[in-house]
Amino acid sequence: MLRWLARPAERCLGRGGCGCGSGAGGGGDGLLWHAELKPHASGEYSFAVAQANERLEDQGQVVTSQASTFVGVYDGHGGPEASRFLSSRLFPNLHKFASEQGGMSIDAIKKAFHATEEEFLHLVKGTWLKRPKIASVGSCCLVGAIANNKLYVANLGDSRAVLGHGGPNGRGVVAERLSNDHNVADEAVRKELIQQHPDDSQIVVYCRGVWRIKGIIQISRSFGDAYLKKPEFARDPVFQQYVCPVPLKRAVITAVPSIKVRQIGQQDLFVIFASDGLWEQLTDEAAVEIVFKNPRAGIARRLVRAAISEAARKREMRYADMQHIERGIKRHFHDDITVVVLYLDSHKQDAQTKFGGLDSFRFTNAPVDIFSPSGRTVEPTVL
Repeated sequence: MLRWLARPAERCLGRGGCGCGSGAGGGGDGLLWHAELKPHASGEYSFAVAQANERLEDQGQVVTSQASTFVGVYDGHGGPEASRFLSSRLFPNLHKFASEQGGMSIDAIKKAFHATEEEFLHLVKGTWLKRPKIASVGSCCLVGAIANNKLYVANLGDSRAVLGHGGPNGRGVVAERLSNDHNVADEAVRKELIQQHPDDSQIVVYCRGVWRIKGIIQISRSFGDAYLKKPEFARDPVFQQYVCPVPLKRAVITAVPSIKVRQIGQQDLFVIFASDGLWEQLTDEAAVEIVFKNPRAGIARRLVRAAISEAARKREMRYADMQHIERGIKRHFHDDITVVVLYLDSHKQDAQTKFGGLDSFRFTNAPVDIFSPSGRTVEPTVL
């Protein structure tokens, strides 16, 4: 399972596993993979990923059973290792703790995040002297889980979950953000960090056109990023020479997720889970309107295309022009984009449902890369 750790760390994440869906590169979009429409415990979902980086940096997965649904969106940085690790280990850990506690809970989610983080940091400690850059690999992590008519949303970083629910008198749709952006572009996040580090006047600085923690990173919570949590990495001369020259006295970011729980109501229509590649181009309201006003099949792909069209418009280009730009170069126009749209059709009020075994769940993972090394599209498969 961990053979991928032997590969050198890269700048910015990348991952996808096996996938399940209607195909990759549909409709002439050579760097877009999608699953048109598939069932989950409470309705249907649509799933799409667009690649901009030379190696796909976004990872996404949907895990379903007859009674529950799990969504994971992992947007990494520094290399693909952290997001790939999340895709292979977070759900098994969540399943373990939820099973032990008799069902999904906030505590089970916290324990799963903590256990997965500790497992990854243990691997980093065992390999970083040979490959120092592994200590700088990290990932945002957005999770959604539905069980017993409750929606749990947990996140680290700035991927985002947005609910679409019916408007007043049943007219239209209203966007409601279900996650917190842990990004120092938000003044409240900057104030929180300054309060936590009163002895460090440089905890947040404005450089290269944006606010950054220690001039390095924009997100205040993440998975991995060992050097920003364990000062022994940042103080090592080898690490300073090859990775980061900024010595740290103590941790400057955390892996403690924000978690919200919502009882699913009749007015709750759908949830959009997406990496910041989508939200850099579309507002919450614009994305929700697109989902509300269009057919379900391929709706995630439609959102991705809307985001890319907006990125093209900013450069006075057309969507068709973007299709001819090669991966790697395309990153100068927009980020990788992962979108899962989860429709909420069934509002069950059942008693607490216990998790079944792992073999009772169906996994849909986006591809590791939209293209294989040979240049051919990666065909999705079902695990």
